[in-house]
Amino acid sequence: MPTLLVIESSPRPASVSTSLTQKFVAEWQQKYPGGNVITRNLFAQPAPFVSEAWIMAAYTPKDHRTAEQTAALAASDEYIQELSQADTIVIGAPMHNFSISAPLKAWIDQIVRPGATFSIGEGGYKGLLDSKKKVIVASARGGEYTGELAFLDHQTPYLKTILGFIGLTDVHFALANNQSRAAEAAEAGLKLGTEQILALA
Repeated sequence: MPTLLVIESSPRPASVSTSLTQKFVAEWQQKYPGGNVITRNLFAQPAPFVSEAWIMAAYTPKDHRTAEQTAALAASDEYIQELSQADTIVIGAPMHNFSISAPLKAWIDQIVRPGATFSIGEGGYKGLLDSKKKVIVASARGGEYTGELAFLDHQTPYLKTILGFIGLTDVHFALANNQSRAAEAAEAGLKLGTEQILALA
């Protein structure tokens, strides 16, 4: 049966981005009632920051790693295993200061790893994860970053680039814009984001 990986990165349990991911999960479970859902809440269980020990371990061949180096990569191994298992990945990604939240960045730093999710060869860099995996990013934003304000959106291009770098090129976005604006604008933004996430499910 298919597997869905759910990544939550909002500090608020009842956040708009979380409400969107949960709507996706509910629709996905109706479609695949026997499917496996893996949920990782990066605020409740933060990903460790990359350390010097992590860097040394990541660039050491597996057969030559010390016990300490293996331990340094334990969380990374777990996250990458979850990604490898998943057929579909949904990421709750509230926009923080025009980009992604700190918990999500720490998780990304753990999964972008040489020899595990990307390789470096004569032809340059190559993503090692299956490009057939579908990624959906559910994002709540205070404003709407289009037109003259499009340059402020560092979230969408970054996520497309970094996920594509490790092989995940089938990336889609559901955006609940204007969440810090007046109630009418916020409601309209949530309605559109909900329509987008359900369509992607």
